[in-house]
Amino acid sequence: MKIAIVGGTGNISTSIVRRLLTIGHEVVCVNRGRAGTPPDGVRVIIQDRADRAVFEERMRTERFDAAIDMISFTREDAASTLRAFPDVQQLVHCSTVCTYGVHYDWMPVTEDHPLRPVSDYGRNKAEADACLLAAYYRDGYPVTIIKPSTTYGPKMGLLRQIAWDFSWIDRVRKGKPILVCGDGVALHQFLYVDDAALGFAGVLGKAHCLGQTYNLVNTGYINWADYHRLAMQVIGREVELVGVSLHDLLARKVPASDICRDIFAHNVYYSSVRLMRDVPEFRPVISLETGMRQVLEAMDREGRVPDSDALRWEDDLIAAQRAVAPISL
Repeated sequence: MKIAIVGGTGNISTSIVRRLLTIGHEVVCVNRGRAGTPPDGVRVIIQDRADRAVFEERMRTERFDAAIDMISFTREDAASTLRAFPDVQQLVHCSTVCTYGVHYDWMPVTEDHPLRPVSDYGRNKAEADACLLAAYYRDGYPVTIIKPSTTYGPKMGLLRQIAWDFSWIDRVRKGKPILVCGDGVALHQFLYVDDAALGFAGVLGKAHCLGQTYNLVNTGYINWADYHRLAMQVIGREVELVGVSLHDLLARKVPASDICRDIFAHNVYYSSVRLMRDVPEFRPVISLETGMRQVLEAMDREGRVPDSDALRWEDDLIAAQRAVAPISL
């Protein structure tokens, strides 16, 4: 099939492109040309989807068999996608588990769970999903919605719980303690990008996947304290974990801690049973430890681990926590 990927050079979509090439598809990436170069054999159309009229006309002219939209974030984006790809055999839309929010009626969370997003990102994605599903039920538009959870890889970097920050890697290497939120027992799921690509590519061409929504997650879970201890094994040094409340993280204005407030401080456990039933190709094989090693190797190779000595906020917060109520895990 001739497949358009809106995006194609991001954290997940880079692996999707490679997977599609491996199984013999013709791949065309549509993006602004600012985030990397796709592999050989991929045609690139330099186009900003925000220029809606030009984007939509260009996509209609190309006449793709299928499309995968990785950068549709709002209802308006989704409506534009419908106009851009009116005749495809299948549109795969990248949504997010953030549409469910963090207040669950049951776990693992299945695709029929009520949507209670707590962030603008989750709310906007839910509206985009609703726009596409309405087109399916109204007109039979052939959409499949994929909801990834935390899908990590070399482009994203080695995550931590309390913030979007990578200085913690350097802290561990230097023997400094690191923070976790609360007692570190919040559950989370991690899926490596190459495994995620099996799901995105696997739904293509399957009629029973049309009109369906799928959670794209690994089986099982890990808590954040154990996640950080596993990362320490990969990094090669063990340090103290110090727990601090979410309230104090936010009150101290820890940089980029919104990710903890909205997602990482809460239990996150979703079901992948539906996807594994409908898409036998989706069988994750990369362990968390192996994935961590690959990510860390890429970060070191590219010089993307910040010097923790240049930052004071974590040391200051640890000192304040120890002075009031030490929580060492």
